Amino acid sequence: MDSPRSGTAQPANTTNATGSQRPRSVTRAAQLVTFLIALSIVREIVVLAGNWRDYFLIHDYLAGTASAADLESASNDLLTQLSSEWTLLVWFVTGVVFLVWLWRARINAELLRGVESQRRSRPWVIGAWITPVANLWYPYQVLRDIWRASAPKRPAPSLTLVQWWWACFLLDGFLKPTQWRLAQQEASEHDALVNANVDTVLMLLILGAGVFLVLVVRRITAWQTAGLVD
Repeated sequence: MDSPRSGTAQPANTTNATGSQRPRSVTRAAQLVTFLIALSIVREIVVLAGNWRDYFLIHDYLAGTASAADLESASNDLLTQLSSEWTLLVWFVTGVVFLVWLWRARINAELLRGVESQRRSRPWVIGAWITPVANLWYPYQVLRDIWRASAPKRPAPSLTLVQWWWACFLLDGFLKPTQWRLAQQEASEHDALVNANVDTVLMLLILGAGVFLVLVVRRITAWQTAGLVD
């Protein structure tokens, strides 16, 4: 079921189940999340450029227009280093900052509409992402309920942005292991071409997920700032 738990929405100054907690500012975290998502997308563009460069270089080598020295040089150039050395760091920092924003936004959502407006208990804000099977659906539920509780109008606006973000995010998660395997076994012109094509699809999914998530974060932040947080 998609509807949140039944119960009467509580006003912003409610103390029921939220104790004496105060609203948490989400503006700076939202700004940092936006910047880091943009940086992550840039990183993926660098990887995509490297994969296509590798394909064309292998193609030229087999055609006799590139040398073994060209191949060796490409394996150690700046493009290769940028596409491999800062991957985990970028994604880790982006994920941590997003969870900080999500946690604060969840607290504010409870203050705005009451704990009953949230389907999942607060520990799921983080646990939803690392729990097998549950991570296929719970993160979407967490963000969806925050979206609904934060909206100033009843009923809340369409969930289209949240749904498109989650669809792109899930498809990227399913396809990424395939691209990793292709990158590791890349040994021929055909393998390099398949890897570059799969990475192009991944780039489109990551771009979509990033743009939709930024729009969701900014919308929720604006709602909560206007309705609860000075």
